[in-house]
Amino acid sequence: MIPDSPGPGQESVWDYPRPPRLEASSRHVRIVHGGKVIADSRRALRLLETSHPPSWYIPPADLDMTLLRSATGGSFCEWKGHAVYWDVVAGGAVLSGVGWSYPQPTPGFAALKDHIAFYAAPFDSVLIDDAPVRPQPGGFYGGWITADVAGPFKGVPGSQFW
Repeated sequence: MIPDSPGPGQESVWDYPRPPRLEASSRHVRIVHGGKVIADSRRALRLLETSHPPSWYIPPADLDMTLLRSATGGSFCEWKGHAVYWDVVAGGAVLSGVGWSYPQPTPGFAALKDHIAFYAAPFDSVLIDDAPVRPQPGGFYGGWITADVAGPFKGVPGSQFW
């Protein structure tokens, strides 16, 4: 794997750390589906991990929690702990398992408690600072690709062992 050279104003996902780092962001994060605003935040947390575009965790105060419900299933992250999943019910549609959170994150990621991250692909609109987001390839990872990050990104064919 050869990292893409970052252009002006870009950061390389290959400069992100492993284990990942969590940082606060004042960028404007907005998710809309079926005419409903799911998220509108300037207080999201960015999770940065080598080879992945950032995942964005949104505080519950910046989510319309009336549009979310607990989903079945869960997963485990070696860094953050046990995740639970969320459905979004908006615009007459149920988007199953499109969000996840860590109700009891590991001590190193305690700031994630109660914040919810979302896959970008299922929604009508996912924006950061009014720029559209592309989903991380592969379907499993939940990173958001924007014009200010350079890859290649984990999830493309052949990236299983990166």
